[in-house]
Amino acid sequence: MTEQPKPQDDLARHAAKMAKKKAARDKIMATKEGEKGLVIVHTGKGKGKSSAAFGMIFRCIAHDMPCAVVQFIKGGMSTGERDLILSNFADKCAFHTMGEGFTWETQDRARDTEMAQAAWEKAKELIRDPSNRMVLLDEINIALRYDYLDIADVVAFLEAEKPEMTHVVLTGRNAKDELIEAADLVTEMELVKHPFRSGIKAQIGVEF
Repeated sequence: MTEQPKPQDDLARHAAKMAKKKAARDKIMATKEGEKGLVIVHTGKGKGKSSAAFGMIFRCIAHDMPCAVVQFIKGGMSTGERDLILSNFADKCAFHTMGEGFTWETQDRARDTEMAQAAWEKAKELIRDPSNRMVLLDEINIALRYDYLDIADVVAFLEAEKPEMTHVVLTGRNAKDELIEAADLVTEMELVKHPFRSGIKAQIGVEF
């Protein structure tokens, strides 16, 4: 009959395995010393693109790092993030709501293009200011998808004029290939399941 391993043997093997992993991880981390301002893209059909980006904005606020938000699309609705920042952290985070709602709500391409262009001009102004450590361009990918903005202009600006230590976060579905290529960090949110498909509407605290 095979003798079963003792609990202390399992613990010892686990400790040795974790120590080996830690040593390998420490060796990798020792080679990562550089810092730079990142171009970060959140895209994909899944929920959470803006939510994750606002999480980084609140981290910046918590670390007393000046930051800014430009909302390209969601101007037609109140959101918890905007209300919280404007009420409590306006001195740390400049917040500009430039859109007038989703494209299917406005149904005015000329007006949407005009508003997107104005939002991009504001975004460039905020990004050029080196005191802003992070600038969130919320739903800019929607404006790029519908060609309200020229992707070549956006990429060229980020490559030529973004200060070295400024992070720029760009959210929205269907990120352009050119933007993905230019970015330092790209996350695609995958849709696995969503309550909307079961007849559940967007809810306060979850969607906005």
